[in-house]
Amino acid sequence: MLRKFFLLTLIIILPILSEAQDNDRFQQQRIQMVENQIEARGVSDELTLNAMRNVPRHNFVRERDQRRAYSDNPIPIGHGQTISQPYIVAYMTEIIRPEEGMRVLEIGTGSGFQAAVLAEFTDEVYTIEIVPELAGWGEGNLRKSGYENVEVKHADGYYGWEVHAPFDAIVVTAAADHIPPPLIDQLKDGGRMIIPVGSPFQVQNLMLVEKSGREVTSRSLMPVRFVPFTRAE
Repeated sequence: MLRKFFLLTLIIILPILSEAQDNDRFQQQRIQMVENQIEARGVSDELTLNAMRNVPRHNFVRERDQRRAYSDNPIPIGHGQTISQPYIVAYMTEIIRPEEGMRVLEIGTGSGFQAAVLAEFTDEVYTIEIVPELAGWGEGNLRKSGYENVEVKHADGYYGWEVHAPFDAIVVTAAADHIPPPLIDQLKDGGRMIIPVGSPFQVQNLMLVEKSGREVTSRSLMPVRFVPFTRAE
């Protein structure tokens, strides 16, 4: 009877130890990712760096890809979409000038990772995904990881989310052939939008859009390659 008790106790403890070891391993990988891939390339905003250290990126990839969740490259997530390279996520986050309490709109939920990064320092994140399977999966990843301040919507992101506008910042994670006017309209006075613009499957330009009163300015930041901005039929 005593032996059976010890065996049952061991069966319960082993999964707990395994999960703790996995968490320790992934935490160390996150620290190294931030040091070697992000800080080393010039990202210095503390809110951004802390967010990248905190978000469990391995929860936002397919289970078979968890071993490379913290690698220095994008990772396919199905349906022709990817989770962006960690540096690009961090760079785009820093560019919007993170502040606590911001209201942010994201276009292209994907796996939910960028939304989770934004949710680390904002009160409200609204994210739109046109692929229904990804909208459901991304929301599930966010809830599983403890992010309750993110609202996910299945829709065409071109039109934004007017009921929650204006937004302090808008982050677009797919390449459009032009900057959607509805998104400019929904940007707050003094707000910033980061969006890749260019032809699908070719090198695009990562653009920063800034709004000041009636004046809207844009400038190119760097060449990038994103999946296309998918529209409703």
